[in-house]
Amino acid sequence: MRSMRGFAIAGAMFLCLAASPGAEGDAVDRIVAEGLRSDGAYRKLAWLTDRIGPRLSGSENLEKAIAWGAEEMKRDKLDRVWTEKVMVPHWVRGEASGKILAPTEHPLVLLALGMSDGTPADGITAEVVEVTNLDEVKALGDKAKGKIVLFNHRIYPNGTDERGYGFASGLRYSGASAAAKAGAVGMFIRSLATADLRLPHTGAMAYEEGVPHVPAAAISPEDAELIHRLLESGETVKVSFRQTCKTLPDAESANTLGEIRGSEKPDDVVIVSGHLDSWDVGTGAQDDGAGVAIAMEAIRLIRALDLKPKRTIRAVLWTNEENGLRGGKAYAEAHGAELAQHVAAIESDSGGARPLGFGINAGPGGADTLRKLAAPLASFAADDVRDGGGGADISPMGDAGVPTVGLRQDGTHYFDIHHTMADTLDKVDSHDLAMNATAMAVMAWQLANLDPPLPRYVPTKKEDTSRPPGIRR
Repeated sequence: MRSMRGFAIAGAMFLCLAASPGAEGDAVDRIVAEGLRSDGAYRKLAWLTDRIGPRLSGSENLEKAIAWGAEEMKRDKLDRVWTEKVMVPHWVRGEASGKILAPTEHPLVLLALGMSDGTPADGITAEVVEVTNLDEVKALGDKAKGKIVLFNHRIYPNGTDERGYGFASGLRYSGASAAAKAGAVGMFIRSLATADLRLPHTGAMAYEEGVPHVPAAAISPEDAELIHRLLESGETVKVSFRQTCKTLPDAESANTLGEIRGSEKPDDVVIVSGHLDSWDVGTGAQDDGAGVAIAMEAIRLIRALDLKPKRTIRAVLWTNEENGLRGGKAYAEAHGAELAQHVAAIESDSGGARPLGFGINAGPGGADTLRKLAAPLASFAADDVRDGGGGADISPMGDAGVPTVGLRQDGTHYFDIHHTMADTLDKVDSHDLAMNATAMAVMAWQLANLDPPLPRYVPTKKEDTSRPPGIRR
């Protein structure tokens, strides 16, 4: 069965560990041994995805997930479990459809982008003009007026710079306003996909203040390529599309928190976290149900082994990462006076595939320290530490100097199904998930006992608010 895949070899992997001296090493070895043979993270993820489902901000399902998360951490016997109110955006997808009308008819597979306005009731019919970046939109001049601008930009597995998700997500986020400034009546974007599966990928966009709102949708890579070929052959391409999405008043939600109190320095805090909200397509298994299950299982392992960290270890299940980052911002504001005593924050928000190691933003020497702490994870190749890391939800804490740490996974296939109907539990391997939870638990335990703690992070530049929430930094 997939849910137990790999657990038979966990004991053998543990025997490969180099013994660590002293009580600290004994605790790490116990975490690794217990973590690698546990399917607790997978069981949590299965309940979240199969029994609750998609969890968009403002939805009933997200509130069910918040209640479940709190009850689950109480069942895990954490010292304290509570929620903290956050007001979040409430966007409703509705329905969407489209087709190519000329030079020949073809159906379009599309999804409205998150936070987009809907079309008029009878839809929009217009010609298409194609670009690959924001500068090309500006150069269109009158050619964009009355048309739909298609951003046709391909991304690649593990791509960097303009070949990766980070660059293209900026097009998705800002493309509608760029198109509107040029006089367009709508915006399409080639789905930010690393696999061509006739599958549209949604994601967040935003409108600039003072710029007309034009409806925005993602179309499948295959449809983007078809339009490209028709345009390249000199044809005029006309399409129609309709979507009924709308934005309602903000809704009440919450961050969900649970902690093991520190035995010596209880006011000092190490965060482990993932975001509980997801898009309304699929069931949010990889993004970011996996991260939630990893964080919850990491703190459960430490509790179940009756380990007593010097500092408090706090799990936070963030609300509203996908289309607003309200949970991360609200936490940093509510706990602003305490952030000087937050010694580290860890987030997992890159799926549940095999763990590779960590990325870190900290002061001088922080990465070298983390490499030493990650050494026990070499037995399952999760010990690679790189400068630069964290996560969207913990980035507001980073602005206050808190060292931020991101759990890194193999991302080769992450964007194949990211933000799609295919983001479901069957894409997650239980043993990969167990290795991730083990890695996070080992790192959180050691950071909670590290003296002196990691050097404080000094941000080099102000957060770029033009970038969408959830961008991998």
